[in-house]
Amino acid sequence: MDDWEMWEMRDEVRLSPRERLALLRIEADLRRDRRFARRMGAAPPGTGAAPREVWLPVAVLLLTVASVFVAVMGIRTSDPALLWCFALLWPLTLFQVFRLLCRATRTRPRSGARTPRGTQPWL
Repeated sequence: MDDWEMWEMRDEVRLSPRERLALLRIEADLRRDRRFARRMGAAPPGTGAAPREVWLPVAVLLLTVASVFVAVMGIRTSDPALLWCFALLWPLTLFQVFRLLCRATRTRPRSGARTPRGTQPWL
């Protein structure tokens, strides 16, 4: 269904072609506005939202692997430098895991649904 058919079906409201064109231009401008799209909870077109969502799980996986490797090597060799690397890397790993869990448990608003102000994500 294209935009013109959508306007024909909506609430039996009749708009002139000039008014329809003006509304379509406004909607196109709003779709291109990244800040507006982010506030509405939708990904703006052309930004590649799917690859962006992949970076956090990849970062968590890599940090976890690096933390385990540094911890095991630090214990086996008793090298203080490796143990300090683990001490610096582990809190960062835990923080990223926390962010990933917050993202996984956050409910996504349905299109058109309004979310209460208190449930806005802070990470």
